[in-house]
Amino acid sequence: MDKLKVVTIEDRIPKLKEQRRQKANRRLIFYLSLFFLLVLAVVYFQSGMSNIKKLNVKGNYFVDDKQIIAASGISLDSKFMNVDEEEIQRKLTSLNEVSSANVKRSFYNEVTITVQEFQRVGYIKQKDRYYPMLQNGAMLSPLKKEERPVNAPVIMQWEDKDRLEELAQELRTVPEGIIHRISEIHQNKEDMKSGNVTLYMTDGNEVKISINGFSERLSNYPLMVEQLKSGEKGTFYIGISSRFEKYVKKKKGDSSETER
Repeated sequence: MDKLKVVTIEDRIPKLKEQRRQKANRRLIFYLSLFFLLVLAVVYFQSGMSNIKKLNVKGNYFVDDKQIIAASGISLDSKFMNVDEEEIQRKLTSLNEVSSANVKRSFYNEVTITVQEFQRVGYIKQKDRYYPMLQNGAMLSPLKKEERPVNAPVIMQWEDKDRLEELAQELRTVPEGIIHRISEIHQNKEDMKSGNVTLYMTDGNEVKISINGFSERLSNYPLMVEQLKSGEKGTFYIGISSRFEKYVKKKKGDSSETER
């Protein structure tokens, strides 16, 4: 039978001392590391190192980058860690033109603002100025004098102010290929009584159509035009049932004019 190896206390003391020294060293390294991390954190947050380094704006077309950044309340002097995404989104959606906004932070201290704008579905003409109208019915500040409406019809006169938002909602869902064919929208007193509007199309035709179901009914317009004879122009009455009245030409001496 093997003899048991006896380790005396004198033999164990050096090992215990070494273990204690290693444990103390690890504890010292931990506290020193924590101290330096705290120092670095203080330096980072108190210096320009913690500022936003880059601000990106995406998705905007009508509202320029500077206006969006100003409305967000942040700048390159703002602290990256203090960016409140929800607060910025709330501020941006207070802009008439912005329907929604998203804010994202990414490495290194970069902030990206992505907005979605309300569509401009028309321009209301008052005197010699054009006021953009959004899909929610809101009217913006007028275009600059040298600017002209693009990609949306001009509302030349409008009697029923209460139904302007309803018209805007209908225009929002009109296919782009058709909306570009509408030059002007009018609503006289006769139209107001019947709940209709009069559209002047870029191809020379007129359309009398109800505001209710405007978008759905107007979607048939291209097919109706295809059924006309070459050079034939007139007025389409589009409703539950539709009809077409050709313009009547009147002769005056050697000249002729079209009666609408």
